[in-house]
Amino acid sequence: MTMPPTAAVPDPPVPPEPPVQPVSRAGRDLKAAIGVGVVLGIVIITTLLVRKESFLVVMAVAVAIGMWELQRALRNVAVRAPLVPAVAGMVGMTWAAYVHGPAGLVTAWVLTCAVIVLWRGSGRLDGAGRDVLGGIFISTYPPLLVGFAVLLLAAPDGVGRMFVFLITAVCSDIGGYAAGVWLGKHPMAPTISPKKSWEGFGGSVVLCIIAGSLTVHFFLDHPWWIGIPLGVTVAIAATIGDLMESLIKRDLGIKDMSNVLPGHGGIMDRLDSLIVVVPIVWAVLSLLAEQAA
Repeated sequence: MTMPPTAAVPDPPVPPEPPVQPVSRAGRDLKAAIGVGVVLGIVIITTLLVRKESFLVVMAVAVAIGMWELQRALRNVAVRAPLVPAVAGMVGMTWAAYVHGPAGLVTAWVLTCAVIVLWRGSGRLDGAGRDVLGGIFISTYPPLLVGFAVLLLAAPDGVGRMFVFLITAVCSDIGGYAAGVWLGKHPMAPTISPKKSWEGFGGSVVLCIIAGSLTVHFFLDHPWWIGIPLGVTVAIAATIGDLMESLIKRDLGIKDMSNVLPGHGGIMDRLDSLIVVVPIVWAVLSLLAEQAA
């Protein structure tokens, strides 16, 4: 007796694969990175143009998040830096720099370090030395260095100086990335940052000189040639800042400081070069621009 043929059971439909998000050579989600970058740019430009003091609030919030990222990352090496006095000191440094200038910034930083010593010294002494040094570190990098951005902003032409700083620093990243992608063949520091090349550094220098010359002339009405030393020093400082951040993250065994900025990582992953560049911009504009005036 033959059995009637059974009807073939159709295979279940295969769900469509999710679209692949384009990524950069650094493994970033380009759409998210561009979107976040545009939003940050709008916030920065708006606060600077509407009322420059409001930019101090944006700056302080960003630095506070960056300090939290650093404090959390340091726990990977058993360092528990005191965060509360460090953040409070950052707020004091921001106010002191804007109102009292360089002397106020340095004084507030010294007081912050003293409070950190007393704060941590009042508890258990096990690991206190490491924790105090960690607290001083997160109170210096980035708050003390970002204080120079406050000094830039406090000048009568502070908004123009901030635009010179931001545009030139951003052009360092753009020039380095473009030249590195198209021409990069000779690694600069392969053990620290394999994708950073000497060709990319050359692109940073060229674009920084162009951006520095144009912004110094049009935003500050100073001689264009000031943009040459400004651009060269900005490119060098930005590269050092990138390498420093990469070295810190490698030493701590992490890829990104956090994931608060989609496509970028953490706040410190974006501030790494900026916080090293800003003291250079402040010094160059203070010295050369005042002499040329």
